[in-house]
Parts: sequence; structure tokens; C-alpha cells
Amino acid sequence: FFFLMIRRPPRSTQSRSSAASDVYKRQAQAIMEQQSMVLRVRAPIKIYGDIHGQYSDLMRFFDLWGAPSDNIQEGDIESFDYLFLGDYVDRGSHSLETMCLLLALKIRFPDQIHLLRGNHEDRWINNGFGFSEECATRLGEDPDDEDSVFNRVNQLFDWLPLAAVIEDKIICLHGGIGSTLNYVEEIECLQRPLEVIHEVSTIEQQLVVDILWSDPTDNDSEIGIHANTIRDPNGTGNIVKFGPDRVQQFLDLNNLSMIIRAHECVMDGFERFAAGSLITVFSATDYCQKHKNAGAVLILKKNFEITPKLIYPSSTNVGNWIDDEETLKKRPPTPPRWKNTLPRKSSYE
Repeated sequence: FFFLMIRRPPRSTQSRSSAASDVYKRQAQAIMEQQSMVLRVRAPIKIYGDIHGQYSDLMRFFDLWGAPSDNIQEGDIESFDYLFLGDYVDRGSHSLETMCLLLALKIRFPDQIHLLRGNHEDRWINNGFGFSEECATRLGEDPDDEDSVFNRVNQLFDWLPLAAVIEDKIICLHGGIGSTLNYVEEIECLQRPLEVIHEVSTIEQQLVVDILWSDPTDNDSEIGIHANTIRDPNGTGNIVKFGPDRVQQFLDLNNLSMIIRAHECVMDGFERFAAGSLITVFSATDYCQKHKNAGAVLILKKNFEITPKLIYPSSTNVGNWIDDEETLKKRPPTPPRWKNTLPRKSSYE
């Protein structure tokens, strides 16, 4: 039934597309409701960063480095779990295919496919950065309709977990720890369905914004908490950058060894911070067709050795929902980290 969702249907078939998406949503949501807000997962595991509707990049990763299939010749789901750190939709042209595939995999392998929430799994964001327009254009629907695929998928997003802990050693989340997250248990206490409130008025609302939106500081010499002027140009103070001292404090308090997060485009697909105690991974290549960055997946072995596997921008132009310069000026992609930091080689020192 997900093929009904991703083709461009005539008006007479919109109800069938909506009904199919409802079945899909209910099956996936039923699984998520039974799982914790903080997933406890095992190694070995493959960890993906932002995909942003770049379905062809996801397929290239699967072709090159193994796919979550129980086909012995083609898949490795019997050997590896798969963890996705959010931002499945927006910007790229194939958010529908990306979400359909990931939800189908979650339904097929509920205990081996793990989907976390990113800051774009939020109707307030994906209403303006491509997903809403994709649903309207390709499905011929009104995204404001209560029964629209856009609305049903966003209802599902409110049930996505916010973090995963691998073997009680490594915590994975989309953005970061910000200024308020001190203990993993604070995430576990958050209730679902969870609406992201951007004009925060409670500590719980700020905690969610920190998890989904915060970034590390520009380099290891910048300690403490700093304003995040790129993501918070109005200076509300809700979105911050956190230094390496915050990383170490959080790890010590929770008896953890590392943070793995996504959220920022990094030119080599992955980047180390806080003397290697934090890794950023980003899986969408040539982000917004602007940065020519590589994409990466992190392969974490049973002995906790991490091996990045990279893909590079394809010569095939796959398009972008935000492709005109005037609109891009209103919704610019976040600049890659290396443009704001020390020379790129410092990521590997």
C-alpha cells in the first residue's frame, strides 16, 4: 500500500492513499508505543545521520555497505541493528519514499530497526521545508486536511523516541545535550505523544528543544554554553551550543563513554568533537545542492570500534523542493561545521 502513497494519484484515489497511510501509521505507531522514549540497543549496529529525503543516497549506502534485509546474499539484518538519528524528511525530493521504506523496515524488523526523532519530524518545521509541498504535489492532497498523509505521518512523528543507548556505553540523539540535559532519565520521563513547543515556557519544553536543536561549540577550545546565532537569529536563547566540558560532565554523570549525534552537515560525513567523546554523523550528500559534502554511516562493532563508511555526491541531480534562490534565502541550509571552525583536519587530530 505504500506505493499508493508515493505515486501522484488522481483525485479519485486520494481516499485510498489516505486509508493506506492510516494502516501504515497504525502498525508503526503500535510498535513505537510499546518501546521506550530512550531505546536500549545492542552492538554491532549501523548509525545513520540526516537523510533529508535523499532516498537515492540511502539506496547507495545499502548497495555499498549492506542493507537491512534477511536475504542472506544481500542483507545483514541478522548481524547488525540499524539506528537512524532523525531528519528523514524535508529539503530533498523524496521524503515520501524515505519514510515509506523506513517505516516498512520498522514494521518488518521492530527490534532491529530503530528510528529516532529529529528536529524536522515536527509539523511546524516540515510544513515549510519541503515535506508538506511534496505531499500536496505528488499526492494531490491538502496537507491541512485531517485525513491527509502529511497529517497522519506527523501524528506518527509525535511517537518517535528521542534517544538510544548502545550497550549502556554510547548515547545517540539527534541534536545534543544543550544547557538542560543532565541525566538520561530526564529523557525517559518525557511523555508521548510529544508536541515540540518552540516558544518554551517550561523546563521540559526546553529539554526537548535542547535534544533536537542544540549543537556543539565551534571547536574544543570553546567551553560552556554559547548562543547559537545561526539557528536562533532572533536571540530567544532557546537554541544553544554546548562545549566539550558539558560533554564530559554529561558522560561522567551517566557513566557513558560517548555521544553520537547528527543535525549538522559536516564536510566529510562525520566529525569528532570533545577530544573524540562526541561524533557528528551526516548521511545526506551535497546538502541542499550547495555544499558538496560527503555522507557517512558509522559502523559500530561489538568491541566498540567505529568505522565510518562514506559516499560522495552523485553526478545525477536528484532535485530539491527548495530550489529557487529567493526561497533559499528565506530558508537557508545550515552552513557546514568546517566553515565556522578550525581547519578541517582538526576533526581527526
